[in-house]
Formats: sequence, structure tokens, C-alpha cells
Amino acid sequence: MKKITLVSSCYNESLNLEELYKRTTAIFDQLKDKYTFEYILADNGSTDDTAHKLREIAQRDSRFKIILNTRNFGHIRSPHHLLLSAQGDAIILIVADLQDPPELIPQLLQKWEEGYKIVLLQKKTSGENKIIFLLRELYYKLLSKISDNGVKLAINCTGSGLIDACVQKEMKHIDDPYPYYRGMLCELGFERAYIPFDQPKRKKGISANNFYTLYDMTMLGTVKNSKLPLRIMAFIGFLGSFVTFLLAVFYLVWKLIHWDTFPMGIAPLIISIMFLGSVLLFCLGILGEYILAIYTRIDQKPLVIEKERINF
Repeated sequence: MKKITLVSSCYNESLNLEELYKRTTAIFDQLKDKYTFEYILADNGSTDDTAHKLREIAQRDSRFKIILNTRNFGHIRSPHHLLLSAQGDAIILIVADLQDPPELIPQLLQKWEEGYKIVLLQKKTSGENKIIFLLRELYYKLLSKISDNGVKLAINCTGSGLIDACVQKEMKHIDDPYPYYRGMLCELGFERAYIPFDQPKRKKGISANNFYTLYDMTMLGTVKNSKLPLRIMAFIGFLGSFVTFLLAVFYLVWKLIHWDTFPMGIAPLIISIMFLGSVLLFCLGILGEYILAIYTRIDQKPLVIEKERINF
């Protein structure tokens, strides 16, 4: 009998955990003739009673295994740590806020049984802000076009879904303490399938996603999957230098021809300085993101530090 491991990282999700438990166990009760399952949930330094709720569930059902982190290690490191800790024939990553409906699990397993090593949940619509949903879609399409080596990234996928144990094995060989998980899955090249669904609006609790986390994912996806921004910086620098040189020659020649009637003025000087300054700051910002990615890679900090394990 095949073993399925579910994983979820939790941050202030106490209002959703009981319903998550009931819906998940109900699904696997229907699948008990084909699969056994375990569910690994991590409390990522929650400030509410999430840890207490997780302890209650673990005491009630030994299939639910709990990891308590010493602090909040963020929305990248904690889920990745869980994925690498799983022991099942297939690992399913879903979010604890129920925006990835557990009722989609049978469809994920069906696609896996058909031979797909990666099965991702793909949003057709979302209960989130429509402008944000549109911006996400445009970003993923753009990132897919500029990604290195022709890697086609998944559109409107959050990373939730199923991976086979052989995919997890390859992920363990990638020494990256801050991975862009969605891009990593696509880059590995295994057969992928998609389960389209309408993402419901979050009903309980407050989302941990904010401007910083969205910006973090945007920049992380860009620097991990494309060198194009660096090359654009070099191109802008060359183009700016060329245009500036032409303007300088033009002003010099025009001043020599009309020495008494053509005032140089300070306006062109201010405009050119501000333009070049803004281009320089933009390029330094992009360059800083790549340097940050390198620093994170060589810093060799652990993904998370665990405080306690329950039911392992």
C-alpha cells in the first residue's frame, strides 16, 4: 500500500486547523483501501494558539506529526524543510488556510497514478483581489519568457500540489537554503500535470502575505530563473553612455558654432544627471538582488531550527 505524506507550514492558523483536520481525514477515509497517509504540520513561530491546536490534533491522531520551529523562518524555508522531511511515496504540499481545498487531493493522486511525477494546482480564478491576480498572471508569463535555458514556468500555480519521491530525491541534491520552489520544480524537467481549480477566498484568520512577501517572491523568482536583468543593465549602461556622448558632442559643436548666442544653461545638465542617477540606482538595485541570492547561498544557515517534534 502506497504511503502519502501531506505537508503544511502554519503561521497563525489556529482558526483553520480543526476544519483542515476533518476535511483531510474524511478524504483519506475514502481512500484507505489504496493509501496510508501521514500529515506533517509545522508551526512557524505563530503568535496565536496554533501550537496548542496542533498538539491537540497530534494527541488525538498519531498520523498527524508536528514540528515546532524555534521562530518564524519565513514562507520559503519552512515549507521546503517540510518537503525534504517527508517519507512518503508521494508528497502533497497544501496551505493550511484551506485556500487549496483538500478535496482536490484525489485528483492529484489520480494524475500521479497516471505517471506524472509533478502535479500542480493551477488557479483558474481566485477570491483574492482581481488586480493582484492579473499582475501575478502577467508576471509568471513574463518570467516564463525570460527564464534561462527555455524553462517553461507554471502559470498561476502557487507551488501547492504533489511531487513523487523521485522528485524529492533530486531536490535534496540541490544545495539551496532559499529556493524558488515553483521554478525548481519546472527546472527539474519531470512530467507535469495541472489540476485547474477556483481558489476560494480565505474565510478565517489573516493572511501572512503582504507587500514584502509578494516582492520577495517576485525578486526571488526573477534572480533564480533569469540572467536577463543583468544583461539589460549592461545594455542600458552602454546605450546611456552612447546617448550621453552624442549629446555632449552636439552641445560642444553647437556652442562652438553659436558661441555668443547659444547659452549652455543648467537645465540639460540637471536632467542628464538625474536620468543617469536613476538608471544607476535601478541597476544597483537589480545587482544587489543577485548579490543577495549569492550571499544567501554561501551563508550556509540551516533551513529551520526545530524546537520539538511530536509523533515522529
